[in-house]
Amino acid sequence: MTLDKAAVGPDWDSLYATRMKRVAPSEIRERMRLINQHSLIHLGGGLPDPAIFAYDLLAEASAAILGDPARARLALQYAPSEGHLPLREWLTGYMASLGVPCGIENIVITNGSQQALDLIGKMLLDPGDVAAVEMPSFIGALRAFDAYQPQYIAIPEDTTATGATLAGAKLAYAGPDFRNPTGTTLTRAEREGLLTLAAAAGTPIVEDSCYEKLRFVGETIPSLLALGVARTGSIENAGVLYTGTFSKTIAPSLRVGWVAGPAAAVRKLTLLKQASDLATSALNQMVLLDVVRDHLDSEAVRMSAVYAERCGSMLDALARHMPADVSWTRPEGGLYVWVLLPEGMDGSRFAERALVERGVSTISGAAFYPSDPRKNTIRLSFSLASVQDAAEGIRRIAELVEEMRG
Repeated sequence: MTLDKAAVGPDWDSLYATRMKRVAPSEIRERMRLINQHSLIHLGGGLPDPAIFAYDLLAEASAAILGDPARARLALQYAPSEGHLPLREWLTGYMASLGVPCGIENIVITNGSQQALDLIGKMLLDPGDVAAVEMPSFIGALRAFDAYQPQYIAIPEDTTATGATLAGAKLAYAGPDFRNPTGTTLTRAEREGLLTLAAAAGTPIVEDSCYEKLRFVGETIPSLLALGVARTGSIENAGVLYTGTFSKTIAPSLRVGWVAGPAAAVRKLTLLKQASDLATSALNQMVLLDVVRDHLDSEAVRMSAVYAERCGSMLDALARHMPADVSWTRPEGGLYVWVLLPEGMDGSRFAERALVERGVSTISGAAFYPSDPRKNTIRLSFSLASVQDAAEGIRRIAELVEEMRG
């Protein structure tokens, strides 16, 4: 039987935009499908632990809003594209507490910081433009920028080195605190060096600050935006777009993040958001505000204490079980540890075997490079693993290192 051509539909592969060639599935999102397999030890995905979310506070805030007819009508209507005004006003005070005086015109609310990265990429990047990123870098940022078809270069590892440059880059993406995937933190000198490089090149910095409240070791370092404001006297001249989120400190599914930056850029981002999704949920913004107004710091401290204990267990197990030619980072906060396997060992193959043969989920380090990955790397997360599971998971994968080395 021969089908009429009109009956088989369009040839979708021939219709996709060129940018779709760079759109690939995230290994991390694929591994999230395994989260409910309780027999696995989860050292891979890096999701916040739902067991420690602020359920009572969120339930109380939701009930108070929906139980008040006037507030309920506001909560269930479209919000302004720039965000719920009381939340933006609260955020100006929060940013001021971080050393960034600003007004509501400097704040736009986004659907998590992931939407912020997408909108910033859309605002700044044309096909072929140069984007400077950390290598390795947060895979969500790379996928957000990929759609706008940039070329990638690496932010210099030593931003204070003679000859280091960002020349030609349209943006420089950096996560200064406990960054994903390495768990490492930029020192104050490195932050100052990056600001100097960016100013010399006329390149705006995109600062991903989603983990800054989850510090459990060491002293807080001012954000890139705060240091830029201290240098130039104003958020308008600091050269930084700061992205923040409540996903790691309150709950991810509320999808409430924000961008703080120069008013003109924030206006452009607001127009792009309006075209993208009109607005972030008013109900979610109002619930979030009711919780963070009085409880953000205490919730961050509570969560950080849980993650600190799990991190300690993982680091102790790494020291106890791993061979001498394996090294790893020692985070001061956040959710991640970056592991350098023995030279020549393939992290992708290692992650596959760890999952199938040892029942331990890990993430190959190659997923975090836009090109030329360092293959003998994996990313671990201690966010979902109990102290006992973290120790047991490390013991199992240390055995696999020895086996794969032969």
